Amino acid sequence: MSDTSELFAKNPSRHWVRLQTLTLLRWVAVAGQAGAIAVAVWVFKLQVEIGFAAIIVGLSIIANLAIHAVFPKNRRLSEREAASMLLFDTLQLCLLITVTGGLNNPFAVLVAAPVTVSATALSLRSTMLIGGAAILSVTLSTVFHIPLLTQSGEVLRLPDVYLFGMWVAIVVAIAFIAGYARQIAKETQTMSQALLATQMALAREQKLTDLGGVVAAAAHELGTPLATIKLVSSEMVSELPEGSDLRDDAALIRDQANRCRDILHSMGRTGKDDLHLRTAPLSAVIAEAAAPHIGRGKTILQDEGDEDEPTILRQPELIHGLRNLIQNAVDFASETVWIETAWSDHGVSVRILDDGTGYPPALLGRIGDPFIRRRRNRRDDQRPGYEGMGLGLFIAKTLLERTGAELTFANGSEPFDGSSHPGRPEGAIVEVVWPRPNRIESTQGSTALPENTRFDA
Repeated sequence: MSDTSELFAKNPSRHWVRLQTLTLLRWVAVAGQAGAIAVAVWVFKLQVEIGFAAIIVGLSIIANLAIHAVFPKNRRLSEREAASMLLFDTLQLCLLITVTGGLNNPFAVLVAAPVTVSATALSLRSTMLIGGAAILSVTLSTVFHIPLLTQSGEVLRLPDVYLFGMWVAIVVAIAFIAGYARQIAKETQTMSQALLATQMALAREQKLTDLGGVVAAAAHELGTPLATIKLVSSEMVSELPEGSDLRDDAALIRDQANRCRDILHSMGRTGKDDLHLRTAPLSAVIAEAAAPHIGRGKTILQDEGDEDEPTILRQPELIHGLRNLIQNAVDFASETVWIETAWSDHGVSVRILDDGTGYPPALLGRIGDPFIRRRRNRRDDQRPGYEGMGLGLFIAKTLLERTGAELTFANGSEPFDGSSHPGRPEGAIVEVVWPRPNRIESTQGSTALPENTRFDA
């Protein structure tokens, strides 16, 4: 997981905002501002400082034209460039509101729009800068502004209490809408990153599974030529005189043929990608998932298989999901990890228990969400790639749920005491249940071959 950890450590929003998106939004704003001024002047006969308003709107037009002339349309902006454009839009809008009545202008609430865009795409620092500039500009416009006049010269002015309420509403809107948009964007971005890590993990597991099939096929296909080489070299060794160079060369060929056979045997299962190898007893699949963590200094106790145990499909997502759960248990266990299996007419279940400190109650309801803090302080022997982000549990939960499983996280000790329990399964508990009928059990039944039958010619 180190490659995905490096990906998450970088700023995910850097160079994500397209220049064309912001310029398009600015053209829409220019059209709306020009239309609102035209309606105020020609329909409602209001006296507006047309000159000042035209200059301010023209600034946005000139800025967009200059940007289109200098930069390509497909350019993606850096954090500073995008923040500068949104800050310009905020100040331009506040200046236009100032020359058209200040907070007496009902369109003053639109000052929250650039702040919301910043909260969605930029960092917290940039958003606070733009939001602070918007609040400061709106505050100044309540005191320093050019009033709106009717055709008869009457000043359009709201009561002071209403103006104060308008100012409070705009400030609250800027803070609340920006905060809400930022939280939603952050959660969406976090989920996208976590799902990317899940896809990478599943792809890696699928590649390993495919590699095992390739190695198995290679071992099967190379078995006959290697056996022939060994047979011929052995005959040459027996026929050539002892001590001759040719005899030594033949013996070397025989030894190397044996070595090739042993290497192929250790790299994969013997035989081709047999249909029987796609299914295995439940205990065998769990043993395969736990195998990488056997030698990590913790004892893993697994229930022994039974004759009537279910035969399940060796799905990559199932094996990788169980492996992540076992890895998490081994990471935080004090001495021992227990893996219990059970099955009935209603479902198949796997329980993984450890004797560690368990899950903090404050995080128990969030277990399975990506990027939450670790269960406890990470020790030196724990994996550094995850840094306690909860990503491993999220990947396991996502992959196992794809197979139709239901996961439950709990603590073995009640009440929670925050201490380890060496030798006792009173730490963290993860239960994985596949209700029957499910998508993991093989429809072919047992993987055992049928009894040989007599063949009569």
